[in-house]
Amino acid sequence: MALIAPLSAQTPAQAPAQASAPSADLDRALAALRGISTMQAAFTQTDRNGSRVSGTLTLKRPGRIRFQYQPGVPMLIVSDGAAMTFIDYEAKQVQRWPIKNSPLGALLDPARDVKKYGRLISSGPAGIAIEVRDKSHPEYGVMTFRFQPKASAPGGLELNSWTSLDSQKKQTSIQLSSQRYGVAVSDAMFKYNDPRRPARR
Repeated sequence: MALIAPLSAQTPAQAPAQASAPSADLDRALAALRGISTMQAAFTQTDRNGSRVSGTLTLKRPGRIRFQYQPGVPMLIVSDGAAMTFIDYEAKQVQRWPIKNSPLGALLDPARDVKKYGRLISSGPAGIAIEVRDKSHPEYGVMTFRFQPKASAPGGLELNSWTSLDSQKKQTSIQLSSQRYGVAVSDAMFKYNDPRRPARR
């Protein structure tokens, strides 16, 4: 719940100061997103059925991310800056789509004007949550980012989770922990082995 009093409850003297709070908190959250150059973190992914898997996330802006799943989960999700790629090593299948068409485009796509489509949904001492939705492109999905105050994180806010809702109404939640910022990340991290190619002998 947003910790902002409704306009009807404000006195004339209170209204100007409180009315600026949502915009200021949205700006803080967006600055925290833009302030991440590189990041590594542990993640736990939960789907709409409650199934959970974990792994390691590596992020390098602009546009690159890698979800390396735990041993025994034969999947990989990686973005090379232009497209998101989902690899299923067990089924030997690869799916690829532009990052702008993904809910994660709000985090990855450098051309996405996040402020234009973002809105503050909650703020307070415990943190800030923002929603990003492009109503003219429902196929891009909806992202909800949640931040907690942390002095050592970019902008003083740490991205600790997000929820994505794709165009098929499939919801996925990501919880982050052990975030490390400004780590050295090679571009080779965002490449993958294509399981459709025959193994070299």
